[in-house]
Amino acid sequence: MQPTSKISWKTAAGLVIANMIGTGVFTSLGFQLAVVQNTWTILILWTLGGGMALIGALVYAELGTHFRRTGGDYIFLSETIHPSIGYLYAWVSLVVGFSAPIAIAAMAMNDYLSPLFGDTNLPGLFFLLVVPIAHMFSVSRSAQFQDLMTLVKILFVLVLIVLGIVYASDVELPALDFSGSWKNEVLMPGFAVSLIYVFYAYTGWNSAAYIIEEVDQPQKNLPKALIWATVSVMVIYILLQLVLLKHASVDQLSGKVQVADIAFGNLFGPKGALWVSFFIGIQLIATISGYSWVGPRVTYAMAKDFKLWKPLSKVNVHGIPTRAIMLNTFISLVLFSTGSFEQVMLYAGFVLQLMGTVTVYSSLRIKKELGFRTPYKPVLQVIYLIFSTAVMGYLVYDRPMESLAGLGILGLGGLMYALDKREVSH
Repeated sequence: MQPTSKISWKTAAGLVIANMIGTGVFTSLGFQLAVVQNTWTILILWTLGGGMALIGALVYAELGTHFRRTGGDYIFLSETIHPSIGYLYAWVSLVVGFSAPIAIAAMAMNDYLSPLFGDTNLPGLFFLLVVPIAHMFSVSRSAQFQDLMTLVKILFVLVLIVLGIVYASDVELPALDFSGSWKNEVLMPGFAVSLIYVFYAYTGWNSAAYIIEEVDQPQKNLPKALIWATVSVMVIYILLQLVLLKHASVDQLSGKVQVADIAFGNLFGPKGALWVSFFIGIQLIATISGYSWVGPRVTYAMAKDFKLWKPLSKVNVHGIPTRAIMLNTFISLVLFSTGSFEQVMLYAGFVLQLMGTVTVYSSLRIKKELGFRTPYKPVLQVIYLIFSTAVMGYLVYDRPMESLAGLGILGLGGLMYALDKREVSH
């Protein structure tokens, strides 16, 4: 693929931010509070998640600038471990990695826009189908649309944080709890399961690495975009959790999806809550847009190499993989129509965490870096591998069905690889 234009590091960073700030940060607190309630525990969760995302961003900056080819983990894993592992990642990306976040964003959009449109799936369905069209023309058109949607997202979240910090609400028992109970909570299995929600909320820190051929001066701009965006999002996430805990009680938030609705409803009243709901729904357009841009590039990279997927390697005159975009959108539609919010989030989170962990390991197989080098290599990689493996082990123990669903997706991908035929060797 030879795109006819390039994007700046700011657009690349904006893409990362748009993919990261989506449904997770506005929805996962309720699931966390169902098992852990201490504010220190919540802050530890989001700080650990941010630290892991930053390690991952550093590693992906190394991998991206080493291989310098669009396709992300598919390229990294195929070149460092084996084509079968790259194939598995591309398969996972197609069926859950990029389609699931789009489906989840569309589901959440319906929840947040329901006060305005009623109990209907139409808003999420509309944007799920229409937004990918914006990425079928050219890289410059994609960049313009993404920049606009990301700007709306960032301004909205920052306004929420400032208002939440400055103003007080009438909640009698806010969920803020700075007691010492966190020491027990961090040892509970529920803490590890909560981390999966947090890791999901941070999903997207590697986005720019998937379109490196579309980034101007990637050796310099890819690391800058990944690191700057990840650190910025971590700060935003931590502040937003404090604001949500400040303006609602544990009973109000525990187990709920629309935690931002509840908290800001307490702060602004019913009419204010309607506006907050509306803008949370609207900012999810940037999330759908980001994954619609990035995801098909992984499918495209695999399609060039394997006979079964060959038709998806076709691009338009501007180098855009339009067929891959259409397939990614179709799978998102299937997940949107058939899955429950929490189940899709958990099994997608598990399998993405597993494949991301393998990719971090793959960086250790590079003996001579050709671009950016991960600081303190291999210490950061080892920390990531140990921590991530422990969290996934807890999830298998606590949520075996969702974990098995994720492993089943991998198994099906392995079967398809056995039946497929590799046509190109690099």
